[in-house]
Amino acid sequence: MDMMEFLRSRRTYRRFAQRAVAPEILTEAVDAARIASCGANRQTVRYCIVESPAAVAAVQPLVHWAAYLPREQGTPQPDEQPTAFIAILQDDRLPGANDVDIGLALGSLTAAAWAHGVGSCIMGAIDRPALTKLLGLPEGLRLCYMVALGYPTHESHLVEIQDGSVKYYLDENRNYCVPKRGMEEVLIKTL
Repeated sequence: MDMMEFLRSRRTYRRFAQRAVAPEILTEAVDAARIASCGANRQTVRYCIVESPAAVAAVQPLVHWAAYLPREQGTPQPDEQPTAFIAILQDDRLPGANDVDIGLALGSLTAAAWAHGVGSCIMGAIDRPALTKLLGLPEGLRLCYMVALGYPTHESHLVEIQDGSVKYYLDENRNYCVPKRGMEEVLIKTL
């Protein structure tokens, strides 16, 4: 598959087969994030892999799914939940911690996972205090995001924006339809 096809298919996935992701794939995803570009090469982003079934089950009620959809549609059922999570942390004890570096790391992490057919959902609607305690994070490491991971059981398609709405929705097969602005709207000019 060419790069643009890869990027178009690497969408957010929210329903997963109940098949564990190999530890090597999770470690490779973190390694891809580790070597991503970062400001002044400060390397302030840290990670915590959650892969044991008990730990994954403990995380699940502390994350919130698909805000644009009714809870019964957007939240995975017990047989659709992710089989792993990776916590994305910022080491605030180091100078230069910033959100741009986190974004670059997340892009690399999710791309590395998708190269193995592992879908992901970057989650910012999370119970940070409870997850910080559950993960046993030391002082100075700030939980920024959780990334849910697993083998998707649905498709996710890019669609044109209708009536200016960016809200994703489900089609008749429960596949995600994700509206994106057209190039004519986002590319202001070429000089």
